[in-house]
Amino acid sequence: MTTVAQIDLWRQEPSEHQQLEFKEAKNQYERRKLYEYCVAIANEGGGKLLLGIANGSPRTVVGTKAFVNLVSIAEDIFQNVGFRVDVEEVGHPDGRVLVFHIPSRMQGSAYHLDGKYLMRSGSSLTAMSEDRLRAIFSEGQPHWAEQFTRQELTAEQVITLLDTQTFFELLKQPYPTTQDAVLERLVAEHLIDESASGYAIRRLGALLLAKRLSEFPEIARRAPRVIVYNGISKTDVRLDQTGERGYAVGFQGIVDFVVSQLPQNEILEQSLRRKIRLLPDDAVRELIANALIHQDLTLTGMSPMVEIYSNRIEISNPGMPVLPVERFIDGYQSRNERLADLMRRMSICEERSSGVDRVVMAVEMHQLPAPYFGAIHQRTLVTIYGPRSFDDMDRDDRTRACYQHCALKWVMSERMTNQSLRERFGLPDGKQAIVSQIIKDAIDAKLIKPDESAGDSRRYARYLPIWA
Repeated sequence: MTTVAQIDLWRQEPSEHQQLEFKEAKNQYERRKLYEYCVAIANEGGGKLLLGIANGSPRTVVGTKAFVNLVSIAEDIFQNVGFRVDVEEVGHPDGRVLVFHIPSRMQGSAYHLDGKYLMRSGSSLTAMSEDRLRAIFSEGQPHWAEQFTRQELTAEQVITLLDTQTFFELLKQPYPTTQDAVLERLVAEHLIDESASGYAIRRLGALLLAKRLSEFPEIARRAPRVIVYNGISKTDVRLDQTGERGYAVGFQGIVDFVVSQLPQNEILEQSLRRKIRLLPDDAVRELIANALIHQDLTLTGMSPMVEIYSNRIEISNPGMPVLPVERFIDGYQSRNERLADLMRRMSICEERSSGVDRVVMAVEMHQLPAPYFGAIHQRTLVTIYGPRSFDDMDRDDRTRACYQHCALKWVMSERMTNQSLRERFGLPDGKQAIVSQIIKDAIDAKLIKPDESAGDSRRYARYLPIWA
């Protein structure tokens, strides 16, 4: 039984999430929309849908008159979605609240409504991506990365195929004095397996530690590819190179190579000219790590790519995003947990943060145009742009920068203001009106919203991401 105290605890959650959804529904709520939310929440592990509570800030109880007959609505839900949802009425002092207790889907299956598989995306619903459905339907089966790629190997062959020396260096541990101890550690990490017929290397072990990815047929096409163009289009390729080593043992080499290919810009400081690279090194490192870790390994014929132009760099990986792109800065969800864990332990990435917040921070520090995050043709794409003056930024550039700055401030437990956005663009105090217009554009685009806790003062106005 849900108590008033429990409802008040849910209301204090910093934001809605996959297991918790609020709807105002003062007078009524569309049944079709109710069925859709039941399906979406069930597909994401189950949770609660509450009617009669404002989903804005503050999250006040407004009461609801929807669905007076609880038995009838429970039966309707079952008939339309095919699973049982318990419905409960709670007499909150501020109004009637309905709580829908939505169960989780079963392992290896997903619910749909009239053939449409649904999941939540921010505060709305969307159709499940193909890679997400594949992952669900393959639950209970060995993950792609845990399957064997080479079997019936001797100890010497394993050592020849995998760069075990660099593996221990990345873990900051001394290299074992015996070959058996080396192999025991790889077995303990579930990168290889031992049986009566010899050793078997898992795909994950090869993906991370291969001296030559070409030695592993299913892995070779996963090698990161770097293409350098002359100019701003794909028509003139200067260099096309594919990585050969495993992701972990070859990561620093990939980063160094990409950084060495970045165009340089000449700037004048105190009468002295010096050259700076197109992009900050930290941003390049974080985005390459993300592309390797968050790719969809079940997609064939695709690999992580870095494309370098004279005015930008595009980094992409196979698979549609597992998070809405607007939540890249504050959110985290790993598609490949074991891959992420091992690369974190080898100091290549941070498992609990996508690194995008640090990328945006580095971009702001260098006053570059805001990065673009998107998805196209079964790929997740990030574009980092080279230097461009404020006057040369178009409306989309400025609005995107405003939203990312606002989200970054939220992640840092701060709030965006007109002044902080002016500083982000490197503008003087006299440009307040221009920045105010950018903020208005971002509000109209439903990317940010005023912080109501700051009151009505325009001078001291603060802003939050729309989802905060």
